[in-house]
Amino acid sequence: MTIAGEITLSSDPGGSMKKWREIFAIHQTELAKHLGVSSSTISDYEGGRRKNPGIVVVSRLVNSLIEIDNSHGGKVVKQLEKDFKPDESKAFESHEFSSGTKASEIVKKINGTVICLPHKLKEEQIFGYTIIDSLKVILDVPVHEYMMLYGKTPNRALIFNHVENGRSPLIAVKVGRFSTDMKPSMIILHGDFSKKEVDVVAIKIAESEKIPLITTNMSIADMIKQLSSFEA
Repeated sequence: MTIAGEITLSSDPGGSMKKWREIFAIHQTELAKHLGVSSSTISDYEGGRRKNPGIVVVSRLVNSLIEIDNSHGGKVVKQLEKDFKPDESKAFESHEFSSGTKASEIVKKINGTVICLPHKLKEEQIFGYTIIDSLKVILDVPVHEYMMLYGKTPNRALIFNHVENGRSPLIAVKVGRFSTDMKPSMIILHGDFSKKEVDVVAIKIAESEKIPLITTNMSIADMIKQLSSFEA
C-alpha cells in the first residue's frame, strides 16, 4: 500500500516506478516478463512516454515486485516490513530520497573529502541516508537489529556522528555484515578529520568491503538541510 500510494500520488509516477524497481534490484526485462508485457512498455512508463498508470497497473506492478523479490529470497520485502519509526531518543534516524542520486553528488552537497575508492562514487546510486550516533549504536543496538540502520534499502549512505578516528563505525559495519548480509553504498564520518587522521584499520576495512569512505566537518543540521532537496 505504501509503494502503490507513493507511485499514485507522485507528480512523476514513472520516475517513482523506476525508483522502486531499482530498490528491488529487478531488471526491466525480468519485470516485463513477469507482467507479460514488453520491456519497452516498462521503459515508456518509467520515462513518462505513456500516460499516468491507473490503479490496476500500479497494483500489478507492486505485486510483481514483491513476487519477484520473494522468488529471490524476499530480502527487500523483509527490509520494508521492518516497522522502524525513528525518533530523537534512538541511536539513528533514516531519510529516504525520492529517486536514486549519484554518490558523487552527495559528496559535493556535504563538502566531503574522499578517503578511499573515489572511482566507485560515479557508480553508486544512493536512495537515502541514515544518521547514526556512533557511541549509542555500538552500546545500545544489538547486532541482530543492525538491519534497521538500512531503512528501506542498503543502497544508502551511513553517516556516523560523534566519531573519533573511524575505526569503531567501520568495525560495526563489518560485524553487522555477518548478521544482515548487507553493506551501505557509502560511509560518511562526521568530525574534524583530515586524511592522515582517519584510522588506517578503518580505511582497510572500507577498501576490503569496497565501500567508499568520506569525511566531512559540516554540521549535522546543515547536512540534513543540504540533502533535503533529494528527499521524498
